[in-house]
Amino acid sequence: MNQVAFLKKKTMCCMILVASLFPIPESVYASGRSGEVNQQKVVATGIVLDEMGDPLPGVSIVEKDKESNGTITDIDGRFSLTVEGTGTLVLSFIGYKTIEVPASSAKDIVIRLNEDALNLEEVVVTGYTTQRKADLTGAVSVVKVDQIRSSTTGSAMRAIQGRVAGMAVSANGSPNPGATVRIRGEGTLNNNDPLYIIDGTPTTRSMEELATLDIESIQVLKDASSASIYGSRAANGVIIITTRKGKRGTTVDFKASYTVTSSKKPYGLMNTEQRGIAQYWAIKNDNPNVDPNQVGIGYVNGHGGLYRYEDHQDANGNWVLDNVSWREFLDPIEQTMRSADTDWQKEILRTGQIQQYNITLSSGTDSGNALFALDLYDNKGTIKGSYFRRFNGRVNTDYSWLDGRVRVGENFTISQWRSNPNIGDGNLGSTKSLMSIVPVHTVDGIGWGGPIGGMSDRQNPVRLIEDNLQNCQDNLRLFGNGYISIELLKGLTFRSSLGIDFVGQTRRIMDLTYKSGFMSESRNKVTQSSGYNFDWNNSNILQYVFDVDKHNFDVMLGQETIDHNYQHHWGSRRVFALETPEYMQLDAGEEDRDNGGNSSHNTLISWFGKANYNYDNRYLASFTLRRDASSVFGENNRWATFPAFSLGWTLNNEAFLRDALSGFSILKLRYGWGQNGNSRIDDYAAYLMYQALYDYNSHDWNWGTAYDFTGQGGNNLPSGFRRTQRNNPNLKWETTTQHNIGVDFGFFNSKLGGSLDYYIKKTTDILMKPGTVATLGEGAHMWLNGADIDNKGFELTLSYTDKIGEVGFDVSGVFSHNKQKIVKVPEEVINNFAGNGTDQNVLGRSRTSMYGYIADGLFQSQAEVEAHATQVGAAPGRIRYRDINGDGKINSEDRTWLGNQDPKLEYGINLGLTWRDFDFSVFLNGIFGKKLNVGGWKSWTDIYALSTSGENYGTRILDAWTPTNTNTTIPAMSINNYNDEGRFSTYYVESGSYMKIRNMELGYTVPKVLLEKAKINRVRLALRADNVLTLKKTWGDDLYTGLDPETPGNSYPLPFSMTFAVNISF
Repeated sequence: MNQVAFLKKKTMCCMILVASLFPIPESVYASGRSGEVNQQKVVATGIVLDEMGDPLPGVSIVEKDKESNGTITDIDGRFSLTVEGTGTLVLSFIGYKTIEVPASSAKDIVIRLNEDALNLEEVVVTGYTTQRKADLTGAVSVVKVDQIRSSTTGSAMRAIQGRVAGMAVSANGSPNPGATVRIRGEGTLNNNDPLYIIDGTPTTRSMEELATLDIESIQVLKDASSASIYGSRAANGVIIITTRKGKRGTTVDFKASYTVTSSKKPYGLMNTEQRGIAQYWAIKNDNPNVDPNQVGIGYVNGHGGLYRYEDHQDANGNWVLDNVSWREFLDPIEQTMRSADTDWQKEILRTGQIQQYNITLSSGTDSGNALFALDLYDNKGTIKGSYFRRFNGRVNTDYSWLDGRVRVGENFTISQWRSNPNIGDGNLGSTKSLMSIVPVHTVDGIGWGGPIGGMSDRQNPVRLIEDNLQNCQDNLRLFGNGYISIELLKGLTFRSSLGIDFVGQTRRIMDLTYKSGFMSESRNKVTQSSGYNFDWNNSNILQYVFDVDKHNFDVMLGQETIDHNYQHHWGSRRVFALETPEYMQLDAGEEDRDNGGNSSHNTLISWFGKANYNYDNRYLASFTLRRDASSVFGENNRWATFPAFSLGWTLNNEAFLRDALSGFSILKLRYGWGQNGNSRIDDYAAYLMYQALYDYNSHDWNWGTAYDFTGQGGNNLPSGFRRTQRNNPNLKWETTTQHNIGVDFGFFNSKLGGSLDYYIKKTTDILMKPGTVATLGEGAHMWLNGADIDNKGFELTLSYTDKIGEVGFDVSGVFSHNKQKIVKVPEEVINNFAGNGTDQNVLGRSRTSMYGYIADGLFQSQAEVEAHATQVGAAPGRIRYRDINGDGKINSEDRTWLGNQDPKLEYGINLGLTWRDFDFSVFLNGIFGKKLNVGGWKSWTDIYALSTSGENYGTRILDAWTPTNTNTTIPAMSINNYNDEGRFSTYYVESGSYMKIRNMELGYTVPKVLLEKAKINRVRLALRADNVLTLKKTWGDDLYTGLDPETPGNSYPLPFSMTFAVNISF
């Protein structure tokens, strides 16, 4: 730069500085110098990248104070925009912090956007419309979808387990990706599943049929003020899902992953020798004088019992077992089954595999966008023969005309999946029932091993799988909607949508002939069924958005119709000449032709309105009113009205608080009140129902309505009807009323943020169908409104995002607590819950409350037995029960409340780290303060007499009490249950608390410079581990004695798995 130019610039700067010290009238700016500057245009160009250095397409770039002048970045993140020379560029993108860049410096500039942890400008779907996250006044959780895209569970709901405060997700290790979802506890005695809204189309089906990689965003509406717009279906919460849409430019994304899952055994089962030892001690403890060689399982005259023992008595008279052996053949006369030492779990378990492939094509222009996606999910479970195979195809398109004033589009997916309905949890349970001494096959290697006399009638677990491999169920789902949106006037928009949800299924079950020990079936059978659910819905929305000075209004009116149809039929036949899938068709069966079917239908009609108000980003309000009519209710109560409102106050935007709250990025107070309904009951719940039942032969008496009036016999008898349900014209909606108080906060330039909510949720007029056969007779069942349930709790969400040098980190956590209380239930059903049937009942307590005896250790000597209250069956080594009322005897009056099975705290913590091209994350999830009723399986692992004597047991029972093994909590083995140790007591209450490393993932993004020649935009490689570690309570009286408290009992265990994945974008 020469000296003259430098002096000119210095003089100009001084003049500007001096001028800035004096007030200048607006007229000067309006008509003077600004007019000259505005004529100086520049072309701003550059590229926008994210924190990892990847281009960001679709970033909005506008000239400040001239929003009409703007553009967006192309597929490579590049932009070009002509602006005033002294103007400023404003760059914004959902999920990233908005920044401003002087236009004068924007010449081939490289701009990096940083993620915004709070993301207040994000637009979220809140029910038929959208709102800025900063304007929300209800309890709405926004899921970070990027955290679940690499999940291998096959279901978005399983993937977000522990990531949303107040939403509990439970699932097991089955290859079927279904999950149970509960939002803010259980508020009804009926269906507690939430309502799902997918691209504006409502459905009550679970999410295992939707490809996780097709999802763009997930919002969870938890309180009534946010969910009441969905009225009668929203009492259990609403989950809104938006699928991916096409974007400007053309991209191709491909993802592939391969997962290996472990086959860890869920039970510690006895082997053949251990089972014989257990039998010996059970016999001796009952009667020391009995010869155990002459009794017990499988006794055959001339051959003795199945087991053979050698024993002696020590100096104190205690029996000592020296050796245990067993017969060579289970059936010593026929000699078809050689005694074995079968590990049934090993026989049916395998290393599982999951393969997932997804390819997505996205394309977009100024006038339209399109997205096409194909997804394959194939999960071969850890139980042999178990699988879930799903194929998804998706097409989302939208097109606009007349400068975007008219827009039409559709969102459509087709899903097809197959599974084996006869292989799953039940097969695991069968492994603990059949003794290990039973062989898999007979001595010829062809026939099936099975139980002998004295054993329980339990099936061979391997046969159950092998004979069901040919059985399957196929499902097809067509889901989606088409819509048109017309901007009638500026801010006034009309939108109409027509959606469908069709699910069809076919199932064929072939029951083959077999012989397995003393169990057999000589007549094969085929049962074939098919059916469908078909829902259609139409919604029409008129929305007007306008501003008056600092007042912003968003008013919406709408109407919706939902129609549901269900059809199902089945047929079966027996005796087929060949046992092949090709031959065993219904028309080839020779005997026992049978068939049946049913159908149902319901309709819902709704009118609704909503108004959102925002004054200067300080005062927020939302008002909702919905009126629904459903065909499932009585003629006197078809219609119901569901109102709601919510208020918000953004304190940090107040001028008089600005200095005091200068450290806050946001501080917003919220309050909401509203009512929702629930109508998920039988389609004909309010109606008087009769049935024509020609015959029914499964009972000792004939339930049929056909009578031989003439006494002539024959097959064509006149049939009458029997009543199956009484009508109730006054049947009405369940109503859930919620209060929600919340605060949203952010500190340190949005690095630290979160929200805290407290809610009170009351459900009244709960729909139920009490059992009344014993008092009013057959056909007296009637649906009624008869119960009230309260839930209250809190939810806390926290997140912290920062960067130290080249290391970026993101820590987030969710914590929630819910307390349930049953307020009212009808007298005729109150004894269906815990209690003593008289003065102690479930009212005022949780539905999961437990009532029973207090187990007070084991009797160690006869002296302790005599010093205790009178207890029938008491003896050394038996469970001692506490005398609660002090009357000197143990009976039902000594029962008390033992707590409930609701957790005190549920939590999830996620830690993410980035360094250069590497990223790492670990997710912890758990519950605290939960009690479990483990009586269903601990009675099998610990109490010999409670299981059928011909079954197997858990190895825990080998540590049972004996005179020489008194330092144990497991009662002595016994053939007879004289002490009634199956009664429910604290012995069967264990801690269900756990903390899990749910998943860990290490990723590497290949530097872009290495991909340019191959014209590849991005490649990411990842290694992921799921169900890495489980920490459970292993101390104290309530320690957990099973494998995994998350999946107790016979449930399919959650397996450890390792996944390798690759993502490629073109």
